[in-house]
Parts: sequence; C-alpha cells; structure tokens
Amino acid sequence: MTDSYLYSAVRTPFGRFRGALSEVRPDDLAAQVIGGVLAKTPALDPGRIDDVVWGNANGAGEDNRNVGRMAVLLAGLPTSVPATTVNRLCGSSLDAALIASRQIESGDADIVLTGGVESMTRAPWVLPKPGRGFPAGDVTAVSTTLGWRLVNERMPKEWTVSLGEANEQLADRFAISRERQDAFALRSHRLADDAWNAGFYDGLVVPVSDGGRTVLERDEGIRPGSTMEKLATLKPAYRADGRITAGNASPLNDGASAVLLGSAAAADRIGVDPLARVAGRGVAAVDPQMFGYAPVEAVNRALKRAGISWADVDAVELNEAFAVQALACVDAWDVDPQIINAKGGAIALGHPLGASGGRLLGTLCQRLQESGKRWGVAAICIGVGQALAVVLENVSGGSR
Repeated sequence: MTDSYLYSAVRTPFGRFRGALSEVRPDDLAAQVIGGVLAKTPALDPGRIDDVVWGNANGAGEDNRNVGRMAVLLAGLPTSVPATTVNRLCGSSLDAALIASRQIESGDADIVLTGGVESMTRAPWVLPKPGRGFPAGDVTAVSTTLGWRLVNERMPKEWTVSLGEANEQLADRFAISRERQDAFALRSHRLADDAWNAGFYDGLVVPVSDGGRTVLERDEGIRPGSTMEKLATLKPAYRADGRITAGNASPLNDGASAVLLGSAAAADRIGVDPLARVAGRGVAAVDPQMFGYAPVEAVNRALKRAGISWADVDAVELNEAFAVQALACVDAWDVDPQIINAKGGAIALGHPLGASGGRLLGTLCQRLQESGKRWGVAAICIGVGQALAVVLENVSGGSR
C-alpha cells in the first residue's frame, strides 16, 4: 500500500439560486473547474490522468447521468481519460476524493482527478412515469433541487421529514437556541468576507465565464453587513415557533470544485510536490432524521485511523448545512470552536450539494499551508443519515 496525496484544488465562486450562474449548465461549470485545477499543474499531461471521479447529487437534468464524463469531454481532455460520477448527496465530491485516495493507495491508479458540481437553479422538475400511457388521474411535477422526492410509501414517516424539520428536532434534542444559531451564522459571514478581503481565496477560486464573458468572480451569498438584529427579524422557515431561518441555514447554490490527487511517485509527472497526505477517512450513518449529527462519529473514526486525537488537530472544515447541525457537532467534540471554519463556512459561502466536499478539502489544505500547521479535518453531513470525514496531514512542497 502506498499513500495518497492532494496536489492541487480549486473551485468556482458559488452563485446564489437563480443568481449569476443560473445560465451556466452544470456540465460547463464542471468543465471550467477541471481546466482551472489543471492550470495549477501545467507540466501534467492530461492524458496521464488514470481516472476522474466526480460528485453530483442530482443527475436528473443537464448533469446527464454521468456529468463527470461529460465534463472531461467538454474540458478537452483526451477521450482516453475515463470518468465516473458518484452520488452520496451532499457528500458526493468528498466521497469522490475518498474513492480516489483508495484507488491510489491500492495501486490501481497514480493520478486521479476528483471534484463535483451542482446547479440547484437548473435542477429540473420531474414527473412520475406511469406504468401505462395516459393515466386517468392527475400527475404532480416534483422539484429535484433539494430533499426527498417520489418517496417510497414503505419509508417510516419520521425518516422522511424535511431537512429543516430534521434540524429543528436536532435543536430540540440538544437545546440549541435561535440566538446561538444566529451568532454562528453571523460569524460565518464575517469570516468569509474577511478571508476574501485578505486574499485567502484568490488562489482557490477561478472565475466563471459564459460565452466569453466573466459572470462571477466572488461567492455571491456573503453578507458582510449582516447583524444579529437583522437576523433576528427573519421568520422561522419550518415551524411557526421554530429556530431555523433562511439566515442561519445554508442557501441553495450553483458551483463546482476540483481536487487533484496522486501517489508520491506521480509528483514528477504532475510537476509539483504534494501539499497534503490523506491520513484518515471516516464514514458513519445514523437515523435519517438525525443526519446533521452524523459527522460526530465520522470524524472520530477518521482521527482514529489517522492515529491522532483532537489535541493534534489545528484546522477543521465542517460543512454548515444548518447552524444548529454544526453547533451540535462542535459541542460533541473536544475541539476549540475557533479552529472551525476560520475562513467562513457554507452559510456564507454557499452549499451547491455535489461541489461542497471539494470546497472543504481545498480550503482545509490552504489553511494548513497558510499556517504551517500539521493536521486538519474536513467533514460533511449528508441527507438520509450519513456523514464523511477526512484527515489531512500537511506535507508542504513547492514547484519541482
């Protein structure tokens, strides 16, 4: 067994639902970010990429089932470069990186390009297909943007509550107040704005163009002028007396991310030294309605497999699907809250489902590079009761 390493990572800016990226197809977003990550390793012959593993949570529309392969072709890579698309909902692009790391460690591949994409704006409405033509009853179109759809009647009702209601239940269970959630959301916006203004994201984010025109250069959802007073005016979204609002949950977004992984032996072909080693992985599952809490065990497993403890960890990137969900996880870990999402999180930056895992990895690696610290953790909760986690070890290198 060999080790697997992260060599480069980029993402697009994340656009708002029906925002600046609404006219850009998901396969085009994916193709642009593939070009962006390969631009950081110009010595790499794209034909030497052994596989492409791509994340996508929808696949029902312009994603065209295997958006990974579509993106490879649209990006102009040789047709000999294969590609697959994986779907673990919100965790899809992190799952893609986990799969790639296993391919490399087992010796099945030396260089694997991973990433993910989601256009939640362009996700289509679907109709259930009748067994016979011309059904007698009405047929309802269902949005594929987010959450459950065309649910099997055999599923227990408590499992199929909305994502928001599931997190209201999490708030009940752990007594996490509206004020704490709003304060966490405000922190996310302020840190994201500070990080952008300081240039942290300059090397991580590639502008998106459409028809030769740049349409977005910076994350569209950051609200630097937000205040606790403004957040307090927002109405609960899921319960009349609830605590979750549009202000303390991640929005709907469009965007893509890409991460290049390889073995140590592949460094000469890639043309740069590796940045971080994949030191541990964790997968966990809980009751579907408790999905927001699943990262707790996923991270604990990843730390154990990396052979380290929370005392060793210097940076954490935890996807902020909902503020309450992130707070419940942080409360359960023996960790300094200040190292969580120190450059902002999904509440501010956005959460285009299939792309978020790649964003977490890229940001985590950049934070370790910036600080010179050794250990970092990336984790994400996943609808229907799952979570993924990765431990990275900083092995900083420069141009070869």
